[in-house]
Amino acid sequence: MARLHLFDLDGTLLHGTSAPVEISRQLGLEAETVALDRAISEGRIGPPEYAVRVHALWAPLTEAHVTTAFEGAPWLDRIREVWAEIRQQGDYCAVVSLSPSFFVERLTGWGAHAAHGSRFPALPFTEPVDPAGVLSAAAKVLIADRLCAEFGVTRADCIAYGDSMSDMDLFAAVPISVAVNADNHLSGLATHSYMGRDLWEAYELVQRVR
Repeated sequence: MARLHLFDLDGTLLHGTSAPVEISRQLGLEAETVALDRAISEGRIGPPEYAVRVHALWAPLTEAHVTTAFEGAPWLDRIREVWAEIRQQGDYCAVVSLSPSFFVERLTGWGAHAAHGSRFPALPFTEPVDPAGVLSAAAKVLIADRLCAEFGVTRADCIAYGDSMSDMDLFAAVPISVAVNADNHLSGLATHSYMGRDLWEAYELVQRVR
């Protein structure tokens, strides 16, 4: 039976940062977005409020800014090699993140079968963000179920990789999980734990139990 590998983005594939922070850095607004990241990680705001506030910060944002942010971000090493290996094994890989879809979806170019993020208006922004399109921890599970149906697998065939509170629901829903450079929200929930900068090393933890 094929397996489905589900990857978080912020703090997982991106080391020590988030897509919104990397985007905001292009506009000189890194500190403001780091503060928002801290607020959501501490539960002081939820994903819809977060999205509305970063959308307001990003009024001058262009596709060129996003491209520069994506290309210059501190990615874990060997992401593309891991996804190529997953494909070669006949398995599937997907990214499910609360970050904007216009950033997350670029990862299909690296070999992900699917990439889902919170829906934002097209760039440059001329419309407000719709809170209904903003993902949550619970939404990650719903998307995982849709991907299972699409790829012909079940939750029992899934492996989740994540780092924080937004991954708790998904870790609880699948049998195998890898905490990658994780905070204390995932303590005791993950099947495996990895600290480092190389995704291949995290992937090897689940290869041993195939």
